[in-house]
Amino acid sequence: MPTSKDVARLAGVSQSTVSYVMSGRRPISEKTRKRVEDAMAQLAFQPNAGARALASRRSQVIGLAIPFVFDLHRGSIMEFISVIAATARQSDYDILLVTDDEGPQGLERVVGQQLVDGLIIMQVEGDDARVPVIRNLPVPSVLIGIPEKHEGLECIDADFELAGQMCVEELAKLGHETVTLVDWQDEVIRRHVNYVKRFHRGVDKASAAVGVKVLHAPGRVTIAGMEKAVAKALERTKGIPAFIAPEAANADLLVEALANLGLVPGRDVSVVANCSDGLAERQRIPLTTIGFEPDEVSRRAVHMIVRDLTDPASRPPEALELIRPVFKHRKSTIRPRPKR
Repeated sequence: MPTSKDVARLAGVSQSTVSYVMSGRRPISEKTRKRVEDAMAQLAFQPNAGARALASRRSQVIGLAIPFVFDLHRGSIMEFISVIAATARQSDYDILLVTDDEGPQGLERVVGQQLVDGLIIMQVEGDDARVPVIRNLPVPSVLIGIPEKHEGLECIDADFELAGQMCVEELAKLGHETVTLVDWQDEVIRRHVNYVKRFHRGVDKASAAVGVKVLHAPGRVTIAGMEKAVAKALERTKGIPAFIAPEAANADLLVEALANLGLVPGRDVSVVANCSDGLAERQRIPLTTIGFEPDEVSRRAVHMIVRDLTDPASRPPEALELIRPVFKHRKSTIRPRPKR
């Protein structure tokens, strides 16, 4: 296995110069850097991560803090994790998952033991117990989500308020007079995550502006429960019914419940759901979707934390970035028949 001494010999430089190229602790001319990098490539040399961390006092690891809640939709979470990990690797960082087992103290532990250089925080609650800890940590943090008190923090998320507005406005354009919002599941509601409140605010704002009545149906985890919620909403619906399912876990349940009740999306009822394009297009009736752009949110979160780590002087005192949602019409939404 080649060593840094072998790299130095092939590049015609000292071993300390090779170390400086790897750690970035001293400026090296571009010509010398290229000779060293070419030698490393020729020898298929991989620097020891532990040695590099000791030399640079950096772990090249970003902590990804996720509370694994039992009822959370696993597919949605994995969308974020996979993109975050891949984007981090493009900048030569690895990801360390920090689960909620230790609570906020887990963040203090991984930072105190110098296991991570910075943190990305997911599933942020309105009154998140991790926020006071984050404010006092000596490493930068980026939050995917927006706590109620976000002053002095760097936050990024989808624009859920705009998403709620877009759903109601699009269904109103189709002529629907009543829209049923199939809410997030109970566990998410209990956690008071901020994006639920923002989506509701957008729905309420649009309904007041366009004169559409909005009904609320609780999110459910069983087909029977969803059928009951849908049937109750149908009894109160004026005109051709329309449903919005902003939580991915509810989209499948809603479609199946409607089928069990003899209703076909795109013919008897309009459905707007939050799910991936692939899943939407694999349905028997391709679903019209409101997309919260998890890939773009994930990429931007990594770019923000990498910027903070590589160029600390450019780190803003606080930041709030909202990614625009995407509405895609497919065959599950219909234009109601004109009144006679």
